[in-house]
Amino acid sequence: MEITEVRVKLMEDPGERLQAFCSITFDDAFVVRDLKIIEGANGPFVAMPSRKLTAHCPNCGCKNHLRAAYCNQCGVRLKEPPLAKDEEGRAKLYADIAHPINSACREMIQAKVIAAYEQEKARSKLPGYVPQKYDDYDYDGFPSSPKPASAPKQAPAAEQPRGPHKPPAEKTPAKPGDETQFGAGIFD
Repeated sequence: MEITEVRVKLMEDPGERLQAFCSITFDDAFVVRDLKIIEGANGPFVAMPSRKLTAHCPNCGCKNHLRAAYCNQCGVRLKEPPLAKDEEGRAKLYADIAHPINSACREMIQAKVIAAYEQEKARSKLPGYVPQKYDDYDYDGFPSSPKPASAPKQAPAAEQPRGPHKPPAEKTPAKPGDETQFGAGIFD
């Protein structure tokens, strides 16, 4: 298996730990998106795409993130469930969506992604830098910057709009000072 493409999207604020997002393509056939390049104590490292772990509400059964204080569906106060711990004793709040099975694959991904990240970082310092295209999908599954759509074509109306069913009755013009009561003359 070979990594055939790496796309890197640098973050706007380089002072943060999250330096970039990236996607990798294997054998021109399979893409893994939302890898994160994070600045660690020993330099940048690659974090695989992950999701927040959830637990069910005891009242309504809705899924809520593990650290949620209240249910997102019914609003009942949640008790903090016992949290699974990782090797270092920290609470495990996220689960990888995709991850390498062996260390050789992890090292290959890390090396290719960090090399592409360093190249993109160097390119970003050049005058006239344009970030490479990075398909950024939002929660609906549609690109966040869609192509402008052409104006929808309207079909002509089947018939002309019609007026009221009966023509308004002829009214005599009101004389100033005739209104002695509130609402007088409305239904004349």
